[in-house]
Amino acid sequence: MSAAVTAPIRPLDLSGTPSVPMSRLIGVELRKMADTRAGKWLLIAIGLITAAAVVIFFFAAPDDDRVFLNFMGITATPQGFLLPVLGILLVCSEWTQRTALVTFTLTPIRSRVIVAKIAAALVFGAAAIVLAVLVAALATLLAGAPDPWQNIGWDSIGKFTILQASGVLQGLAFGLLFLNTAAAIVTFFVVPIAFNVVASIWTAMRDIQPWVDLGFSQQPLFLGGDMSGEQWAQLAVGTLIWVVLPVVVGFWRVLRAEVK
Repeated sequence: MSAAVTAPIRPLDLSGTPSVPMSRLIGVELRKMADTRAGKWLLIAIGLITAAAVVIFFFAAPDDDRVFLNFMGITATPQGFLLPVLGILLVCSEWTQRTALVTFTLTPIRSRVIVAKIAAALVFGAAAIVLAVLVAALATLLAGAPDPWQNIGWDSIGKFTILQASGVLQGLAFGLLFLNTAAAIVTFFVVPIAFNVVASIWTAMRDIQPWVDLGFSQQPLFLGGDMSGEQWAQLAVGTLIWVVLPVVVGFWRVLRAEVK
């Protein structure tokens, strides 16, 4: 009986296979946020609380105060709290639910996954801004205040956009740093408050507080009006310390973290 002829084993060449397009990766990250129970309810909460804040202000504020800029400003508080949590969940859900192994197996280049998450976070932030503008505009039309569109310009919308985008990116940065939802959320809310308390007590810190306290340097974005060059510089330095640097360090950590 003749021996069976075995065909030579040839390695599978995937060098010519195109990589997954970034648009598809971003779409996957957007869908992940809506597929999880926590993410879905957070998105619903952002919409409902934004609308509720505007409705409460609509009935509580005097007629002269029910103008578009005030309605826009009232949405900044709930979104400022919830959008960073969205950024945290976008990162940490991969690690707490142990899906990171599947994600990085299907897309071995981790940097592309992180970039897709950053882009998805900005898309969610932009959607929240659009929601805030639409709700504020509708409330303004119904309020019927005299000259309700006063002092509105692209600079006001731009400042609101900067404020919300930095919030969601800061949350994503803390998620990259800790890779744990609870630790990231607690640190995100506790550290800035503790830093603000120390700066208010320690006199020597007051002079540098506008440069190192992001919440302090963001206050002119809430108040409206023109910002000076020094205020823009303080905002840039605070953003560098609390947003850009954590993103870079977190990016480096995820590239080297062991997936379990």
